[in-house]
Amino acid sequence: MTTTHHDVILSPVITEKATKLTDHNQVVFRVPLDATKPAISKAVEEVFKVKVKAVNTVRVKGKTKAFRGTRFKRSDFKKAIVTLEEGHQIDITTGL
Repeated sequence: MTTTHHDVILSPVITEKATKLTDHNQVVFRVPLDATKPAISKAVEEVFKVKVKAVNTVRVKGKTKAFRGTRFKRSDFKKAIVTLEEGHQIDITTGL
């Protein structure tokens, strides 16, 4: 099965903390658990036409929650914090 660049970048993370990172030329994306840093870098460069300086990844373990007495576990996911070169920026509010 071949993967496209849109399969690597699942969605942008829009939180207060992720929004503050835009001041430091960084953008946060949700990516698949098996995505690698080079694949993430290439996908961001191809989709958004920007130059990537660095990629940091974080594996987030799913929380155990309860709803109406039934316990369940949220899925694990991976976040990619992408640092862009000076002069490049991504406006994630406009969409792809």
